[in-house]
Amino acid sequence: MSEARKNKIRAFYDTLFSAWGHQHWWPAQSRFEMIVGAYLTQNTSWTNVEKALRNLRKTKLLTLEGIRSTPQSELESLIRSAGYFRQKAQRLKTFVSFLDAHYGGSLVRMFARPTAELREELLALNGVGPETADSILLYAGNHPVFVVDVYTRRIFERHQIISTSSAYDAIRLLFEQSLRTALPLQQSFDTTLTEQIATSPPGSRHRPSRISAAKRTALAQVFNEMHGLIVGVGKTHCLKSQPRCEQCPLQKFLPAGRVKDEVSHQPERTKP
Repeated sequence: MSEARKNKIRAFYDTLFSAWGHQHWWPAQSRFEMIVGAYLTQNTSWTNVEKALRNLRKTKLLTLEGIRSTPQSELESLIRSAGYFRQKAQRLKTFVSFLDAHYGGSLVRMFARPTAELREELLALNGVGPETADSILLYAGNHPVFVVDVYTRRIFERHQIISTSSAYDAIRLLFEQSLRTALPLQQSFDTTLTEQIATSPPGSRHRPSRISAAKRTALAQVFNEMHGLIVGVGKTHCLKSQPRCEQCPLQKFLPAGRVKDEVSHQPERTKP
């Protein structure tokens, strides 16, 4: 793999963290809640997922036993806001059955498995693709795997670091190798956490949760932060149709000729 690409990815990490700080991913109060959220967020917005999670919390069913014992039709009704609710209800049931059958219902035992082996087991489950499997491994299991999502592809294709034909695992390995020597960075702002959250880019930083504040290895923390920072860029600046490059921390890294092209697509802004 090109050392230049690796160095640039590391520079992106340093630049984004210096600009925005800790992202507090994943926003969940337990490992199982994080796993449920990973299933529910497929093909929908996080706003819709939050509604479904609130319904499960309200009925005290956001637990292994809750998903295990709730009739599927009732579960479908509770998570309807997340879309594809019949499929997702069945997939949650399938995950709990898998956990019961192979690990006695214990997430601790499941996450004690070697990363590669557990990843293959998760990928074999109905409805679990690479992004969902890696999200579960990283955020709930503290396994050092990098999560590749649509924002990762969009941003790094535009910066010509990956191509449109790059396979998921090729991108994942590129990021894991690039960031392997990185260290978790300290918050660079001299502000309170409340002020940091209030001034952070929309859709990037969350309030600390038990999962986001959980103790994890240094490498897993780097992967955690980088994924959250990429989501912030994707939601705030690197939009699908009208990218807002002029205030993006990564603008300076755009290939020659891309800055003018990207900024020229910006809608005119009125003064406040």
